[in-house]
Amino acid sequence: MAYLTLSNISKQFAGTFAVQDFDLDVQQGEFVSFLGPSGCGKTTTLRMIAGFEVPSTGKVTIDGADITNKAPNQRNVGMVFQAYALFPNMTVAQNIGFGLKLRKEPPAAIKERVAEMLTLIHLEQKGNSYPYQLSGGQQQRVALARALAIRPIVLLLDEPLSALDAKIRVSLRAEIRAIQRKLGITAIYVTHDQEEALSISDRIVVMLEGKIEQVGTPFEIYNFPQTTFVASFVGTLNTTAAEVVDPAKGLLQIDGVQLQTAENLEGNVKGDKVTIAIRPERFNFLATEKKANVLDCKIENITFLGSVVRIQVLVGSNRFYMDTFNNPFLELPKIGDKDQVTCSREAVLVLKS
Repeated sequence: MAYLTLSNISKQFAGTFAVQDFDLDVQQGEFVSFLGPSGCGKTTTLRMIAGFEVPSTGKVTIDGADITNKAPNQRNVGMVFQAYALFPNMTVAQNIGFGLKLRKEPPAAIKERVAEMLTLIHLEQKGNSYPYQLSGGQQQRVALARALAIRPIVLLLDEPLSALDAKIRVSLRAEIRAIQRKLGITAIYVTHDQEEALSISDRIVVMLEGKIEQVGTPFEIYNFPQTTFVASFVGTLNTTAAEVVDPAKGLLQIDGVQLQTAENLEGNVKGDKVTIAIRPERFNFLATEKKANVLDCKIENITFLGSVVRIQVLVGSNRFYMDTFNNPFLELPKIGDKDQVTCSREAVLVLKS
């Protein structure tokens, strides 16, 4: 049985749906990310779990209890905000212990819990400091500790790292994930950063215009996108229109160039138009052991990206990107060269609309 369940959740503002027909089961101890562009309903859904918004339709349950209409302070849910929301006139220790003080816990118990949280976030020496004396990363750790201090049954994080620089974001997201695993707490994480979602989630919920596009593990979302939006939003992707040649054999063609997919095309007939997608890293230059699909191409551009070299090739009238690891001992092709690229049948994805 799922620990957190959202059943047919919708939220309407002035006649417009911010979230619509949202169904999700989250297991206890699972780390789930809501991923999508701005305005897709991620934060609204999170706020309905927290109790800051009441669903227009549907039900929210945690551990079998219906909390749909309960106030935020009756849900035992911890929330970490994008803007830290620390009290500037309180010390770090006072900020962390604030929720416990509201619950009228004994001072000795509050002191012990605050010390435990300071150790958890590695800020043992900062208990008497004020927020303005901390870096952005340290302030967000304090916000996380404050949310965890009340021993919530679910932890909600609303783009907690978006205000930090890239290097700090990478290290802090790893810390958040490590703390979540250590405590075994169920967590819902909102982000528009696909790399962030892929790196720390057990599962990802990809959203668009208030609806779920796809739910799956990071591996599934990246390697097997089910819609054109998911394929284009998560990672770099080559997409193009193709025509079905032989559904039984998985044969397609683009501009008269034939290629084969491992996907089931039984619902299609010869002549149908479909959209195909191929990840850049699934292409290789033709080697001794060639794969199912061999495509004649022309090298149009080469971009050095550090550990990866991105090569733009022209196949017929279609431009594709091909990613290869940087190897200083191998000679790259030259712009204008004619060559051949190859990919497996499994690399050719047929997308839904």
